[in-house]
Amino acid sequence: MKENVFFPKKIFTIDKLFLKTNFKKKVKVNSIKTLKKADKNDLTFYDSKIYLNDAKLTKASFCITSSNLAKDLPNSVEAIIVKNVLYELAVVLKKIYPTADIDYPDLTLKKVNKKHYKSVKFGNNVLIGKNVKLGLGTIVGSNSIIEHDVIIGKNCIIGSNVVLKNSLLGDRVVIQDNCKIGQKGFGFIPNEKKNFKIPHIGKVYIHDDVEIASGCTIDRGSVDDTIIGKNTYLDNQVHVAHNVKIGSNCKIAGQVGFAGSSNIGNNVSIGGQAGISGHLKIGNNVKIGGGSGVVKDIGDNQIVMGYPAIPLKEFIKKNKK
Repeated sequence: MKENVFFPKKIFTIDKLFLKTNFKKKVKVNSIKTLKKADKNDLTFYDSKIYLNDAKLTKASFCITSSNLAKDLPNSVEAIIVKNVLYELAVVLKKIYPTADIDYPDLTLKKVNKKHYKSVKFGNNVLIGKNVKLGLGTIVGSNSIIEHDVIIGKNCIIGSNVVLKNSLLGDRVVIQDNCKIGQKGFGFIPNEKKNFKIPHIGKVYIHDDVEIASGCTIDRGSVDDTIIGKNTYLDNQVHVAHNVKIGSNCKIAGQVGFAGSSNIGNNVSIGGQAGISGHLKIGNNVKIGGGSGVVKDIGDNQIVMGYPAIPLKEFIKKNKK
């Protein structure tokens, strides 16, 4: 799939994006990517020591950063020093992807022409956008909307009143009723007069054999992508924020919330109404008790409970009457 196929893109040279900066080379910017994914002629950003290791290894040509973080970048990266990294990132994203800061209605939507999808079954009033691909044996429930360029694999089941946009689904994926997937995440720069929205140019990848129960919301990535790994199950009313990555074989109970850019390992179980703070790393084979609040990283093979979440034995000891 072409990169950023979901959003129209404008081409800029680096000097036109940052008018007050003198650049050694005035090349066309291929894309805006994270430190880890960026390549030559890409623009990236570095705003926190959390990403120190990625900063040291980035292959980007240009990086928006602060004066105290610039020294962490390789010599091959030209640092663009700013006061507010995320604000400047948002401004540049808006220039290159002018329609990615709001979820505009898809005006290519039409009632599905069943002759074009002979191997797919549809309920009533299904709307399909331009360039949508639906795999053999897939079923789409009534009143669902599949927006332009979405790809759905083979033998998937899409329930009723589902909205899919900016998303790629593998095979045998089940999306139950009333789910909203691929919408813009919760990201803006606060301002007294008018908040500046951060454009979201990422996608949602849902891998094979995933099941997502009723009423879930999964935001697309901002600069990175949101990913749900193979054979992972989400219960009702789970919220997955932008850039979250959930591994394979995970079991997420009802009303769990993931804040942006959290990274969840494989074989993780999370009880109902737990909350995972942003930019955290949760290891493999972790179990998190219901109602817990996770505010720091958790290593592999741990069981935690409480708010803030602590090892289960410690939690039991602390709460003995």
